[in-house]
Amino acid sequence: MKATRVLVVDDNAMFIELASFTLSAAGYVVESAADAHRALVQIALFLPDVILMDIQMPVMDGIELTRRLKADAATQHIVIVAFTAFAAKGDALTLQSAGFDGYIPKPVNVQTPGAEVGFWLEGPASARRSHFAWP
Repeated sequence: MKATRVLVVDDNAMFIELASFTLSAAGYVVESAADAHRALVQIALFLPDVILMDIQMPVMDGIELTRRLKADAATQHIVIVAFTAFAAKGDALTLQSAGFDGYIPKPVNVQTPGAEVGFWLEGPASARRSHFAWP
C-alpha cells in the first residue's frame, strides 16, 4: 500500500515544522515548500496526494497557486486544503472558486493536520462536499 504524500506549503517555518511533525507521526510522508515557486518544483518531484496550503505568501499567494494547480490536468486531482490566519467569512467563496477542497483556520490544534488529511482522503464524499469549514 502506497503511503499518503502530503506537501505543506507555508512561508512560516514554525508552522511547517509543527505540521510536518504531526503528519509524520500520523504515518504520512511529508515534504514542505516555503513559497509557491518552490512548491511547483516539489509537486513535480514529490507527487503529493494532499497539499496543505497557506494563503498569504510572498510573490505568489496560495489562491493563485491553487488556481494554477486545479487548471492543470496533471495536478487537478490533488486535494488542496487552505490554512490561513487572515480569513473572513466572505473569503469562503473566493477559496472555493479557486479550487480549494477545504479550509482550516490557524492557529491549529496539534492533531488537526493529520485528522484533516485523513478526512479529505477517506471521509464520505457527501461529507467532504459539505465540509468547507469556516469560522
